[in-house]
Amino acid sequence: MDRHKLRSHVFDKTGIKVDVDDPIFALVALNEAVLAETVERQLVLLDAATQALAAQAAQARAAGGLPAAAPQPAPQAPLSTAWFSPREWRLLGAAAIVSVASALLVLGGAALLYTL
Repeated sequence: MDRHKLRSHVFDKTGIKVDVDDPIFALVALNEAVLAETVERQLVLLDAATQALAAQAAQARAAGGLPAAAPQPAPQAPLSTAWFSPREWRLLGAAAIVSVASALLVLGGAALLYTL
């Protein structure tokens, strides 16, 4: 932890001058210690869980439950020859009807306002 760098960062962000002997740095150091301990504990738990999972996978593989780790080819989706499905054609038709009706409504309103 570089106190001078933190001090200048606080001043740049807030405009408040903080002394390097300020008690706030004790809180920063405490926060770093707690964070380091928590991260270390989580890494130990993660390592244990990884080893347990690897052991379970090895047991399952030995029992014939899992295939050996080999890359599987990605399944290819069948190519569709039609542009749109019947449902999509119906939706396109409904959208066309709504857009034409909206345009006629706007033109009718404009014509009505123009004659007044």
